[in-house]
Amino acid sequence: MPKTWNVYLSGEIHSDWRDRISEITSNAGLDVVYSAPVTDHAASDDCGVAILGKEEDEFWHDHKGAKLNAIRTRTLIQDADVVVVRFGEKYRQWNAAFDAGFAAALAKPLIVLHPDEHRHALKEVDAAALAVAESPEQVAEILHYVITGKL
Repeated sequence: MPKTWNVYLSGEIHSDWRDRISEITSNAGLDVVYSAPVTDHAASDDCGVAILGKEEDEFWHDHKGAKLNAIRTRTLIQDADVVVVRFGEKYRQWNAAFDAGFAAALAKPLIVLHPDEHRHALKEVDAAALAVAESPEQVAEILHYVITGKL
C-alpha cells in the first residue's frame, strides 16, 4: 500500500507558496497531506490573551501566544515525514528558524526554501537541510522525486 506523506510547511505567511506546492503535487497525483502553523497573523499573535486573558505587559501577551502556538507547531513537526521551511524576502521569520532547528534536532528531513540573497544569513540553517530550494516549484519537484523515485 502506498504511503501517505505528511509534509509540514513552516515559515513565511505573506505569499501563496504553500498553495503553489500543494497545487503542483495534487495535480501530479501525489499522496501528500500538508499541515502548517496558524497563518492568520492576528490570530497567531493574540490567541494567548484571547483564550487565557488579557496581559498588560507585551512580553506576557507574546509569551502566552507563543506557548499556545508551540502546542500546534511542535505536534505537527513531530508528526511530519518532511518539514519545509520558507524564509521570505521581506520579513524576518525567527519562528521559521526555530522550526528548522526543531526539525533538525528531531532528525526530520528538512527542505529549506529561500531566495539566493539570504544564502549567507541562513548558512547554518541550510547546512542542516537535506535540500535548499529557491522556488516552491523546486520543492514540489523534490517531493515528487522522493515520493515516486522518478525524475
